[in-house]
Amino acid sequence: MTARSSVSPYLRRIRSFVLREGRLTPAQQRALQELLPRYGVPEKGTLDFAALFGQRPVVLEIGFGNGESLAQMAQASPQLGYLGVEVHRPGVGRLLMLLEQHGIDNVRVVCEDAQLLLGRLPDQSLRGVQLFFPDPWPKKRHHKRRLVQPEWAQVIRGKLQIGGFLHMATDWEDYAEHMRAVMAGALGFRPASAEEAAGYVESRPETKFERRGRALGHGVWDLVYFRES
Repeated sequence: MTARSSVSPYLRRIRSFVLREGRLTPAQQRALQELLPRYGVPEKGTLDFAALFGQRPVVLEIGFGNGESLAQMAQASPQLGYLGVEVHRPGVGRLLMLLEQHGIDNVRVVCEDAQLLLGRLPDQSLRGVQLFFPDPWPKKRHHKRRLVQPEWAQVIRGKLQIGGFLHMATDWEDYAEHMRAVMAGALGFRPASAEEAAGYVESRPETKFERRGRALGHGVWDLVYFRES
């Protein structure tokens, strides 16, 4: 039986980021040209996780920034496969350089809108989804552009295995409250207990965006949920 991949109309309409791309360094440009074919995925069609990761359970990270924290997590958990998606090419180039430098072979990289990628993932195929410090869209009139919405939660639910996790982190308290409200109404999820969540929080490396937020005096909120049905 061929794995199904369902595409929600929601995935075709929302745009939750602004492409603020700086200039690529020569090293990042080389990485994109020479390493993306090695660490990337097919550009079209449903992804075959067995071909990409073997028997490893797969964790998707949406918006990995400069890739440093993702590379650290992959090194610490070689038994897992990590699929990282990011639209900013300098960050993609930086992650590719780290993978080559440290000989990390359990990461595959996608440079495209995460919403489009979700439509190419088999249903119930992910062990987990990570969303760390997404664009908070702090102005009230922009809240509809926040990635975490009721429709998004149900798309994620469809891609997670039963028992799979959704781990989100933000340094904007208002966005954390928004996330909690969305997940409180999301079918098929339960919040992690304090003990369960602690393990995920402790294993998450500090990101560049987290350091920036702390420097501005922001707190950090980690929210962990499991798909139960």
